[in-house]
Amino acid sequence: MELKTPLYDHHVALGGKMVPFAGYSMPIQYSTGIIKEHMAVREAAGIFDVSHMGEAIFEGPDATANVCRFLSNNVTTLKVGEVRYSPILNHEGGFVDDCIIYRMANDRFMLVINASNHEKDMKWFRDNLFGDVELKDRSEDIGEVAIQGPKSTEILARLVSDEDIPHGFFTFKEKVLLAGVEVLISHTGYTGETGYEIYSRREDIVKVWEALLEAGQDLGLIPAGLGARDTLRLEAGMVLYGQEINEEITPQEVGLGFFVKKNKAGGFIGKEALDNLPRPEKIRVGLKVTGRGIVRDNIKVFAGDKEIGHTTSGTHSPYFGYGIAMARIDRKYSKVGTELEAEVRGRRIPVEVVKLPFYKKAD
Repeated sequence: MELKTPLYDHHVALGGKMVPFAGYSMPIQYSTGIIKEHMAVREAAGIFDVSHMGEAIFEGPDATANVCRFLSNNVTTLKVGEVRYSPILNHEGGFVDDCIIYRMANDRFMLVINASNHEKDMKWFRDNLFGDVELKDRSEDIGEVAIQGPKSTEILARLVSDEDIPHGFFTFKEKVLLAGVEVLISHTGYTGETGYEIYSRREDIVKVWEALLEAGQDLGLIPAGLGARDTLRLEAGMVLYGQEINEEITPQEVGLGFFVKKNKAGGFIGKEALDNLPRPEKIRVGLKVTGRGIVRDNIKVFAGDKEIGHTTSGTHSPYFGYGIAMARIDRKYSKVGTELEAEVRGRRIPVEVVKLPFYKKAD
């Protein structure tokens, strides 16, 4: 039986098509449909329920040392009030998960982890914890919604003061009052648009959702489901655990080597393995479908008669109006402009290697 977020009844009332996802019953779309929800985020704003995500708190004198050990990115340079993305690697250099890290205080961090990996991640942390640090699983206590799109700042400004809005990308403000509810507002997102992720006590997240929807109604804000969340992140070239990344894939194979700081003090789990691995033969690329058809995930990719890899995610892009995909292919065929083919139901569809991300918002 799937779990329900506090917003479940609201999703149903709004015509949400509920599906099982990461142990929860979540809306894949509403009666508006994925395309309209997707375009609302690109042109105005959309609001997502992301209360299924996990939150792990590290606190204590050795919190920094532990977080540094778990993450390949460097958190020692992270200031209080700042946010950073990082892989969480296993001893072989593959992804246990990826996460967003918040520095709440000098000795306190919050890691936001994927719902599908919640239990695995918490076990990984506990099994490798050391020193004077306390690890708390706050996933059942915290609710989260994301408001994303070019009008999201204007909508948020109707509910909180300008000084309570984090204007720097990957920064956050704590203990902000929104509709009488204490929240954390983070200038982050998973759509490639300007946007915010807002955390509160789980029992208060309904008030936050309702206040945002009301404040943004005349500006085009609508609820958006998992379907639009996926097409948006794909247009933005963002990876998804279980698709682009997994326990066998290293950051270098998916273009995330920038988030691996091999020279940081103290090292990190997986560093030794990465130091000894050769240059990856397969890497992540973007594909534009130039023929007729839609390329989904796990589709074979060919250069002539040679199979050179497979797609990891694919869809029809609502913004561009044609098919796009991400794929892992042999490096020698990864040059932008290379013409390849994807095999869909026994039929070869022409595709072309393009630069990632597919979509990048105007500054």
